Amino acid sequence: MPKLWDETIEAHRRAVRDAILNSTAELAAEHGVRSVTMSQIAEQAGIGRATLYKYFPDVEAILFAWHDRQITEHLGQLAEIRDRTDGAGDRLEAVLRSFAHISRHSGGHHGTELAALLHRDERVADAQRQLHDMIRDLLAAGVRTGDFRGDVAPDELATYCLHALTAAAALPSDAAADRLVTVTLSGLRQGGAVPDDRKPARRHAHDGHHTGRSAH
Repeated sequence: MPKLWDETIEAHRRAVRDAILNSTAELAAEHGVRSVTMSQIAEQAGIGRATLYKYFPDVEAILFAWHDRQITEHLGQLAEIRDRTDGAGDRLEAVLRSFAHISRHSGGHHGTELAALLHRDERVADAQRQLHDMIRDLLAAGVRTGDFRGDVAPDELATYCLHALTAAAALPSDAAADRLVTVTLSGLRQGGAVPDDRKPARRHAHDGHHTGRSAH
């Protein structure tokens, strides 16, 4: 079979698969996961049921495939932004802003039946690890250039960033998401030393005394 013919067939298959994924996600968001049927998906995608079953066995498998595509696209987008931005500080800021916007625009599924289903997907944990490692490495580079604080391990700071910025899913606008990133970055740039393990214990020992004298 000629190569051009092979490419045409593959392009057609990708187009059909994309139509299936998009139609299923739209139906699930509109009607709920449990209400979606394979017949509805086939009709909305403009294909026959027999063709649909050649691609996927059931609705859940389609939704997992759709989610996998979303995750892959988001990670690719963040990696592209990282690679095209110069300077350690600017690079991390660009990635964090993009992640916050992704979180906000993905927030439509937050707390829904669809979200509950999709977060059973093991691909989610793998994507979170990849994203954490990306942020950690950017932070480590920023520590070396003096852009970010060096008194907390980059691994811990990466966890802090990701937990903080997932809150963007509940924000009303991109401007609010940008403000959240600005607040997060200010914490990364603070240079204050972290107390050692004994200091909290010493402070706690004086909590109950109201002598008016400062602890030494």
